[in-house]
Amino acid sequence: MRMSDFVVREAIVPDLKATSKETVIREMVTSLRDAGYFRGGELEDIVKAVLKRELLGSTGIGRSVAIPHSKHGSVDRLVGTVAVSRGGVAFDSLDGEPVNVFVLLISPQDRPGDHLRALENVSRSLRDDHFVRSLRQATTREQIWDLLDSADHT
Repeated sequence: MRMSDFVVREAIVPDLKATSKETVIREMVTSLRDAGYFRGGELEDIVKAVLKRELLGSTGIGRSVAIPHSKHGSVDRLVGTVAVSRGGVAFDSLDGEPVNVFVLLISPQDRPGDHLRALENVSRSLRDDHFVRSLRQATTREQIWDLLDSADHT
């Protein structure tokens, strides 16, 4: 499974404004909603589901990267987005450092295999320091999309 299979191009946030864990998640979920991936009334429920998952343990995996995720009945296929914060956001990361690159995943409740494959793919891609550095330096949605697309082909 490639990142470009589930990342919604129109929902990529190249200049995240959020400054806290909750506002990061809210801004990213809002971006997916604005791209037409679920109804407005579901936004709060999805934000709560992702925050509830964070209570189990931070998805800030270190090296300026976080992969917030949850399963939710509002989607019929795995969807995700990428966001980049210029200044970094405190996200309770494993290494205690601020996070600059976020990949949000929302998957259907009945497709745990897709969810796990996506998490595996994302975490593998984000272990590449050059890839993460390139994402951090990208300033447009198109640049981020091109990086995701090219990473899928290497």
